[in-house]
Amino acid sequence: MSNSDKDDRRKYSRVTFTTRIEIRMLDVSGQHVQFMADSKDLSQRGLFVKTEKRPSLDTACRVTVYLSRGTDDLKLEIQGRIVRHTDAGFGVAFESMDLDTYSHLKMLVLYNIEAKD
Repeated sequence: MSNSDKDDRRKYSRVTFTTRIEIRMLDVSGQHVQFMADSKDLSQRGLFVKTEKRPSLDTACRVTVYLSRGTDDLKLEIQGRIVRHTDAGFGVAFESMDLDTYSHLKMLVLYNIEAKD
């Protein structure tokens, strides 16, 4: 099965969305790791992180998605898990978030789908 076949089976729309994100996790030795990167795309179920870092698959992480760069930064805090690696970065599947974050994320994806049309 090709990658495009896998992408076509996704239940949730994935949109191109580049913004700053922060990843926090524990490494294999139990040390806290934190770094900034950019997202490549986003859906209601996950995002792709553009980076040279390759955390271990199945590692739990906390993702902060920064949506504005003003004095009142809007940010989404989401629990996730590293689910795949590519040459360009890694994928995070979202596992939990609060209701406000889910609502913002849903509207963000919807707005960016409509912007493509």
